Amino acid sequence: MRPTFTTPLALALLLALPTAGNAKTDKPDADPADPGKTTATTAITQPPDAVSQGSVNVEGHHIAYQAIAGTLVLHGKGEKEHEPTVSMFYVAYFKKGENPARRPITFLYNGGPGSATVWLHMGAFGPKRVVTSDDRHTPAAPYTLTENTYSLLDVSDLVFIDAPGAGFSRLLASGEDKGKREEQLKERKKEIYGVDGDGEAFAQFITEFLTRHGRWNSPKYLFGESYGTTRSAVVANLLTSNYAVDLNGVILLSQILSFDTSIDGPEHNPGVEMPYVLALPTFAATAYYHHKLPQPPAALEPFLHEVETYAQGEYAAALIAGAALDPARKQTVAEQLHRYTGLPVDYLLKANLRVTGGMFEHALQADEDLTTGRLDSRFEGPSLDPLSKEAQYDPQSAAISAAYVAAFNDYVRHALKFDADMPYRLFADIERWDFSHRVPGARGGRSLQQSLNVMSDLAAAMKTNPDLKVFVNGGYYDLATPYFAADYELRHLPIPATLQNNISRAWYPSGHMVYAHEPSLKALHDNVARFILQTDNLKH
Repeated sequence: MRPTFTTPLALALLLALPTAGNAKTDKPDADPADPGKTTATTAITQPPDAVSQGSVNVEGHHIAYQAIAGTLVLHGKGEKEHEPTVSMFYVAYFKKGENPARRPITFLYNGGPGSATVWLHMGAFGPKRVVTSDDRHTPAAPYTLTENTYSLLDVSDLVFIDAPGAGFSRLLASGEDKGKREEQLKERKKEIYGVDGDGEAFAQFITEFLTRHGRWNSPKYLFGESYGTTRSAVVANLLTSNYAVDLNGVILLSQILSFDTSIDGPEHNPGVEMPYVLALPTFAATAYYHHKLPQPPAALEPFLHEVETYAQGEYAAALIAGAALDPARKQTVAEQLHRYTGLPVDYLLKANLRVTGGMFEHALQADEDLTTGRLDSRFEGPSLDPLSKEAQYDPQSAAISAAYVAAFNDYVRHALKFDADMPYRLFADIERWDFSHRVPGARGGRSLQQSLNVMSDLAAAMKTNPDLKVFVNGGYYDLATPYFAADYELRHLPIPATLQNNISRAWYPSGHMVYAHEPSLKALHDNVARFILQTDNLKH
């Protein structure tokens, strides 16, 4: 099912996963409002570090490592500097035999907002990887955990961070009685569950982690996925401007910086036509994959270049014309869209040439009563309601979530030896996420944005630190954050033309979770490893 947040455009950033294991179904020992109430809550405020040893073979290279699973407690500022606000759970992997001052370190996190970082950890770059089916539903337990021959440990130490309230991370309260603690927790949610509060928490975590583990002189990288890319733009600017931390690189996977480019919910933002333009290549790729094109091309990528050109030209011009569009021209555009998407001409005309992500997912294979995946449009599943206008769930989420949850719960407690008697939450219990944002340089620190856009944050970080390199990765089959929208955002960053040379891109025949497709995982690893080696400022 699709999560419902306060703004429809937020849907593009959310991993639409089952709510099982979420805060509302947690057992009572997860309540942080009563410190000392249980051993679980005591473990939050008195964080134990579970240390273990392991090894992994990455593309032929044997790597011995130390793993630390623990929590880092953040505190308030000013008069509240001694008041604990949140404990953030992390798992860090350090390659043995390396000089910490010369070893790159990468901080990784998923999106949500408010998601645990189980996906990047167990699917992409940790030393162990859960095995899932490529483009179909993964059978139920037992699941297979295998050595990850594409872990990033060959080039960087890794720190996987759970967002506040997710995973084993918890908001903290220290009031004198239960009523005051509950009020304090409400304030914590207001402070932290938003663009700026979340960004500040991650920036504070990173600087305190650098101190605790003596890594201030290490080459430093951020790796964010989905809403984690939004977070990375904010955190990169905060680290540079407020903490005097220059990053070597920012790596973005399945990027969205401007919510105005989202194909989820653009009908609620009439007059803004770019979501339809930027999603068209992904619609075309998906129709190509499912053999729905009336005139199938010989190869995917040349076909996508053709669609990109049409989208920015004739299609964009037709949408901008609005009601002034000539009926004959509208008919011609609908016929061309049919050739690129496989959707019927009559359907496209009734949609006024504007098809949202949810509409496309429901309509593409409607003749077979199948719903097409959103996070990875290679996936398909039975339609829950064949008469619906939009998709009612995401087949990829349903296909792999249980495997990730089960594998991590077993791995963290047995292999990593983190003995916490509390549930691991896929998502924080967020009733409302504050999408308001203080734009760098805005007068009085106030934002005039009507929807979130952090392009200015990334631009500010790049201008303040002109050596900062940015590497963007995305999947052709990602309908949550289409790859062409990411490319558009990068081409419109408010930076000098010379800094555009600091940005590199890579696209893969996979979806939102690029690494769910093993050949794409290998390519992603090789590309990111090369990026780190080229930007770590070490002489090799």
